[in-house]
Amino acid sequence: MSVRAVAGIVGGLAGGLVFGILMAMMGMLPMIASLVGSTSAGVGFLVHMVISVLIGLALTIPGAALLQGSVMKSALVGALYGMLWWVLGPLLIMPAMMGMPLFALGAASVTSLVGHVIYGFILGLVAALVVRRRR
Repeated sequence: MSVRAVAGIVGGLAGGLVFGILMAMMGMLPMIASLVGSTSAGVGFLVHMVISVLIGLALTIPGAALLQGSVMKSALVGALYGMLWWVLGPLLIMPAMMGMPLFALGAASVTSLVGHVIYGFILGLVAALVVRRRR
């Protein structure tokens, strides 16, 4: 398996785990589970982790050049990437799938933004460390 794929998987799992814990504390996992027709927090966590890995791979495989340089730069690139996925995920894709208004902003969306930034920061940080270690 390529170093970039391993970096995306490990970084996605690390960021997803932290973000998933935050989502569990806020009671958001049943909403994630609803994407697959469930209300179980456990199913929501599993769905969230799969999405986290896929989004991690989407950064590290085509965008490996973005993770060059310092580890902190990579973490900041990851945080910006998390912001992008905040717009794409909870503001656009999820509401569209659930028949809800797109780009609805409120307290929950601001909390979600913080979680996505944390996820991306950890993704970028861990992915950069994996790449450096495997060289």
